[in-house]
Formats: sequence, C-alpha cells, structure tokens
Amino acid sequence: MALVQFAGKKICCSRAENLRSVLMRHKPSMRANLYNGAARVTHCRGLGTCGTCAVEVQGELSPMTKIERWRLGFPPHQLDSGLRLACQVCVMGDLVVTKHRGLWGQRFDD
Repeated sequence: MALVQFAGKKICCSRAENLRSVLMRHKPSMRANLYNGAARVTHCRGLGTCGTCAVEVQGELSPMTKIERWRLGFPPHQLDSGLRLACQVCVMGDLVVTKHRGLWGQRFDD
C-alpha cells in the first residue's frame, strides 16, 4: 500500500495504481483540486493529450511515458519543469502531490 497526500487529504492506494484514477475516485472535492478552471470539464479524460492534470510530485513514480514526455515538451509546459501528468504516472510509493496555478497547472514564478 502507498499513501498519497494531496490537497490536505491522505489517500491509501495500491502500488502501481494510476495517480489520476486514485485522485478521481476520492471525493468530489479531490477531483475539483486536480483540474483548474475550465479544465474541470474540458480535460482529455486521462489520455495524456491536454496536459491539464500536471502536478508536482515528491516520491516514487513510474518512469515518464512517451505521451507524457511529448505533452510536457511544449507550451505552456516545459519538459524540465519537474511536473508530471497524473493521468500517465503510477504510484510506486508514498507521494506528496501539489497542484500549481494556471489552467494547465504549470508552475509560475511568484
């Protein structure tokens, strides 16, 4: 089992489980925190094409997929930003997940 901390909540899940699936099945408030603004209704439903489920993750994840590398490789994202797409990663251990501002959850310098 793994523990995922996100939006002030703690969720237990199985290892190798998709991060987006873990967050989407846990309470409506958790789902709302994964997507910002209009992305709450216009996201790609986990295909990896929109990039709106980008999150900062501390902890052990599966390696980056080709789709994830492709989507994070063009604006507003940057491949070296340290963000991951929740829909493309699997939980491999305990995680701390942070969602940033912006429609795509891209990191802004404050």
